[in-house]
Amino acid sequence: MKTRVLAILGAELAAFVLVGGVANAVRDPMDEPLPVPLLNAPAAEPGLSLPAPRPVPPMPAQPESPPPAEPTPSESESSGAAEGTAGEPETAWHDYLGSSRMQIAAIQTLLDREHFSPGVIDGVWGPKSQKALRAWQQKHGLPAIGEPDKSTFEEMGPLRRAFQTYVVTEEDHEGLAPVPATWMEKSRAERLGYETVKEKLAERFHCSRALLPYLNPKVDWPNPPAGTKLVVPNVKSVRLPEAARIEILLHEKTVQVLDTEGRVVAFFPCSIGRDKEKRPRGELHVTAWAENPTYYFDPAVFPEDPEARTIGQKLIIPPGPNNPVGTAWISLSLPGYGIHGTPIPEDIGKTESHGCFRLANWNAEKLIRMVRAGLPVIIE
Repeated sequence: MKTRVLAILGAELAAFVLVGGVANAVRDPMDEPLPVPLLNAPAAEPGLSLPAPRPVPPMPAQPESPPPAEPTPSESESSGAAEGTAGEPETAWHDYLGSSRMQIAAIQTLLDREHFSPGVIDGVWGPKSQKALRAWQQKHGLPAIGEPDKSTFEEMGPLRRAFQTYVVTEEDHEGLAPVPATWMEKSRAERLGYETVKEKLAERFHCSRALLPYLNPKVDWPNPPAGTKLVVPNVKSVRLPEAARIEILLHEKTVQVLDTEGRVVAFFPCSIGRDKEKRPRGELHVTAWAENPTYYFDPAVFPEDPEARTIGQKLIIPPGPNNPVGTAWISLSLPGYGIHGTPIPEDIGKTESHGCFRLANWNAEKLIRMVRAGLPVIIE
């Protein structure tokens, strides 16, 4: 499958290579206000509750500066990267999509921009990318084959929109701190924020942490100094669609948003409950939602955790991107169940939850802006 995909890419991308210029400025849906005031939500997974709602700040603006020449990424497909300092540009942008990994990352980025998420943008073609592309092709009236072909590239448009330059700021270094290792230590923290600039930027640009060093091998990772120029995915996206219902397909491990005509208009990979007996089925409804939830840790819910067996008390885990439920929470009408974010987006679709539906934080934040009280959620 990978060989076929790369063969198609090699044949079809010649007309769509990145030739420079400014990426099209598109309004970021994260700048849109939430559809209705935030509501207090009941417990998520057993032992979880939410604080009083707090205002949701808009997503920081992402630079759209014209991309000049940028460093050439390593041709290696490994997740490692060479250490070093930020260097001068060494190659033109029209040469920048020369590797198969860059080509795949470009496709993943353009899918993400239309809310058909491959999970993390990592330049690796796998089942999540295939499912996202298949759903995107179906939306656009193309053969839903889950592989890029000529009609896909013609509909997708120029790949020059897939990447942009970004300059690291002093603000990117603010608030960084190690995430405590134990539940007790986490409960004593003020906030569970990012540990490194690399983690913060990977989340901002919807990519794996391994992709940033691949795109920028001469940068001093994980905390490049302010002023460092980076190549990053351009995830400025189209306006969020209106949702008529949400469907969660357990066998596919996907969450999809449908419009009033039954068309899939947004698509996200998810993790599902480990215990099949605890996986809900049928029709539920959205009852509440909140951003930056506080997690109420109940050790009885984690009998498999050696530390939990010794704590003997419930704990309040503060909010933040490394909170166990990430940065967004949507309550469902079945008590204790919800859709939420995660501190480890690379593991979406691989690891399993205690019963809830787990998304990458950026996808959970998109979904929270599409829901309303009473919105049907069909689980099958």
